[in-house]
Amino acid sequence: MTYDGRVTPGGSWAVRELLEATIYKLAVSEMSNNVYLVEDRVTHDALLIDAADDWPAIEAMIEDSRARVRTILTTHRHWDHVRALQEAVEATGAHTAAGADDAAAMPVRTDLLLAHGDQLTVGGLTLDVIALRGHTPGSVAVALASADGTQLFTGDSLFPGGVGATNHYDYQSFPSLIADVSDRVFDVYDDAWVYPGHGDDTTLAAERPHLQEWRDRGW
Repeated sequence: MTYDGRVTPGGSWAVRELLEATIYKLAVSEMSNNVYLVEDRVTHDALLIDAADDWPAIEAMIEDSRARVRTILTTHRHWDHVRALQEAVEATGAHTAAGADDAAAMPVRTDLLLAHGDQLTVGGLTLDVIALRGHTPGSVAVALASADGTQLFTGDSLFPGGVGATNHYDYQSFPSLIADVSDRVFDVYDDAWVYPGHGDDTTLAAERPHLQEWRDRGW
């Protein structure tokens, strides 16, 4: 089946086969949070991104993949992205990773405190860490270089149609987020497939023409 990135809570996960990796996408919770599993096709070691909720559904996806989760990355501190994190850690024994400035707010100990420019290695896969400050102080995205093009997991910092929300908490900042998304994503990657924290996927090519529109509207 052709991958289109469309998943719904209570439904099955989607699978995308790349040359180096297999990507699984699952939607959970009333907020339609996306959970991703990035598996090295050679070693079958995997990175779980955002154990947001509904551990039984996440566990079923992992078991079906037959991957071994070595690291669990949480893209940011918000409650809707961490509700199954403790269960995931207990069940898999995986190391945890998060942006250093969000780590203290996590419900479990963070093993790997991430900063901009760091790398995560899972099996033979290497993912670049991109700090995107503004939705939360420690929000991170990760980029996987692939022969099929860059695969970019953005949490709640970049979506189809704009950047993440910046008007709910005192620590949020639209100027900071739009600057980081512009400088660290759009100026670095000519194009990439974008896997956001909620909803459908997009590409940098599809969103790039709207950057100035986002700046002008302020969100």
